[in-house]
Amino acid sequence: MIGDKIYFCGGFKYQLMAPYRTQTDILPAADVVTEYVLLGTTGMLSILSGFAWDGPSGPSVDTLDFMRASLVHDALYFLIRTGRIDETWRERADNLLRSICLEDGMPHVRAELVYQGVRIFGDPYAAREKFRPIVEAP
Repeated sequence: MIGDKIYFCGGFKYQLMAPYRTQTDILPAADVVTEYVLLGTTGMLSILSGFAWDGPSGPSVDTLDFMRASLVHDALYFLIRTGRIDETWRERADNLLRSICLEDGMPHVRAELVYQGVRIFGDPYAAREKFRPIVEAP
């Protein structure tokens, strides 16, 4: 029967309402194209409307000076997690997180703590087995 079940995954707090593009220094060998995230060989990252992410993770507070950085970082970790770019790009993604936080006015001390947090605790979030499970209801 049509409409008798739904399939979903959780863990998201935010959804992008307009496309966002930014230049990165992450240069894949070939263009990467997914439904919501595109990364060109020039390093141009495009995140399309509808992309969902969980915002700043861990003990961090969701402040405006952290939202853009968390979006870009989560999109890049999504590409790593799904095997679309190699995990060797993870350190560059983490550096970009810190740079965007600073650009957006985050105090240097907090930006450094954010960076150290993802360097120390980020491995599981970039791991290929960290896919969000699909849940069926009812």
